[in-house]
Amino acid sequence: MAKAVERHWTWHFPGPPPAVWQIMADTARFNEAAGFPKHEIVEHIGADGAVHYTGHAKLGPVPVVWRDIPIDWIENERFTHCNEFIGGPIARLCVTLTLSPDGEGTQGDYVLSIEPRNWLGRRLLPRLIRGAEKRYMRLVSDVCDFLAGRRDTPFGVPPAKLTQAAKSRVAIAIERIEAGGGGHGLASRIAERIANAQEVELMHMRPVAMAHRWQVPERHAIEACLESVRAGLLGMSWQILCPRCRGAKATAVSLEELPTEAHCESCNIDYDRDFARNVELTFHPAPAIRPVEHGEFCLFGPMSTPHVRLQQHLGPGETRTFDLALEPGPYRYRTLNSVGDADFEHRGGGLPALILDGRDLRTGAKGEAGRIVATNKRERPEVVVVESRLWAREALSAHRVTSMQRFRDLFSEEVLRPGDDVAVERIALMFTDLKGSTALYGRIGDAAAYHLVREHFAFLSETVREHQGAIVKTIGDAVMASFADPADALAAALAIQSNVDAFNRAQDSTDIVIKLGLHEGPAIAVTLNQRLDYFGTTVNMAARLQGESRGGDIVLSEQIAGDPAVATRLKTCEATKETAKIKGFSAPVSFIRLRVASADWSKSGGTLAKP
Repeated sequence: MAKAVERHWTWHFPGPPPAVWQIMADTARFNEAAGFPKHEIVEHIGADGAVHYTGHAKLGPVPVVWRDIPIDWIENERFTHCNEFIGGPIARLCVTLTLSPDGEGTQGDYVLSIEPRNWLGRRLLPRLIRGAEKRYMRLVSDVCDFLAGRRDTPFGVPPAKLTQAAKSRVAIAIERIEAGGGGHGLASRIAERIANAQEVELMHMRPVAMAHRWQVPERHAIEACLESVRAGLLGMSWQILCPRCRGAKATAVSLEELPTEAHCESCNIDYDRDFARNVELTFHPAPAIRPVEHGEFCLFGPMSTPHVRLQQHLGPGETRTFDLALEPGPYRYRTLNSVGDADFEHRGGGLPALILDGRDLRTGAKGEAGRIVATNKRERPEVVVVESRLWAREALSAHRVTSMQRFRDLFSEEVLRPGDDVAVERIALMFTDLKGSTALYGRIGDAAAYHLVREHFAFLSETVREHQGAIVKTIGDAVMASFADPADALAAALAIQSNVDAFNRAQDSTDIVIKLGLHEGPAIAVTLNQRLDYFGTTVNMAARLQGESRGGDIVLSEQIAGDPAVATRLKTCEATKETAKIKGFSAPVSFIRLRVASADWSKSGGTLAKP
């Protein structure tokens, strides 16, 4: 094989390195904009026990096969991606991008290295380099215009050519979405995204990320996507993410079809589904609107896994030092495809060393600030990874969405298989009941009381929905609601009790008094009466705490009061701690009682009146 030929370009971008990195390190989007075809990646375990990746694509009628080598990168600084081709005139192709500050902007140094396999490859080299340069100049010009505010998107990709029938369906869907009450004025934005965005942005649409981009409440974006599915604008899919690499290794169109476990060939591990940890709901354009083909533009791009801060190859016995600036927070050291990881909290200062030793991966002594020392004591090469454990901030977990009222209203048929159940590590539950409901029926009559109870259910449902929760079921005059976040549960409880007077005035009838209890902990999600429900000790405790309520107050367990966000909110509240013997629990139970006075609440701007 001939010596590799290199071509070097230097570009100047009007923005700091992190802003440039967000675009130029998004290699999947870059490749799509450059006109490269989608490809399939096949994973297999090699004789050395490591995972190898083989890419398959077609350039026109010509099939191309290559060994896809995982990218080396350091966030905001540089990346290198190499492919080794199996057969054909080219043996190896590598690209390297290095970013460095350049005044108020960024200098980007890009190196293309092509190694021909034979005489034909040598003859093709000038043509390949000219074609690459033409693509790069066009794309970099687009990126510079975007960073300078002269264009709305990073790359000048033509919008999708929707058929006239698809355009008609979009118009009808927008009207239905907004009429359904859950569109929040976002239906047109979703439709515009479907028509104009690159395919790579549409394969797994994440509503939480969309909300952050559009600067709207997360609930509004989630509900708009759910309404869009019902209206035929979007489709949705459930994915079981690998707990190590976060890749989607099992996908289903409904909860009923979602497998209970999955295998990740990349990490070579089996794992179970967990609604809170690794089951995500994503969206995509409905095929009747804009078909999006299966495949990859780049599997290993840095922005395909933005929670990864560093990914680097280490040879056997090799020690390397990397410059790496990390914000304080929770992180994890791991390898790309070997078992073993190490979690740590970074609070500033030096980073712990990363050490691979036998089958163990461990942390070592802290080094200099802004640097990490990585050592591979194993007898084979490894790819080490430093990732943030806050990756789930933009993932819509199954736990969160199934605890939202709009989801349960629109997709009541989304249930688990008969006999199937899912462990939920942490869920916040609310139980409410009407105080003196039997006397109420006798005082105002069955018909009037029934109407009042129904209106009170609507009041509770709307308040729970506004605070990211869902009504699981009603039991007589009682309500059971679920929340993914304990702070949302407390906020909903405060809103309910502080707005009861306004509800009573609106009904112009006998006042109702609501008893309310909150608790959080693990539970089992099951299907009961064709709806998702929860069972376990957490459920029983929440129901019993509601029984301790005197009406007009909030009784919450010490567990939920100990949540950091809840504890912060409780600092503004005056509360009493009590202990009582509760039916079904052998030991006395301690809990917190909050008294909420509507008038005092509204006047104080959210500070609870004294109990």
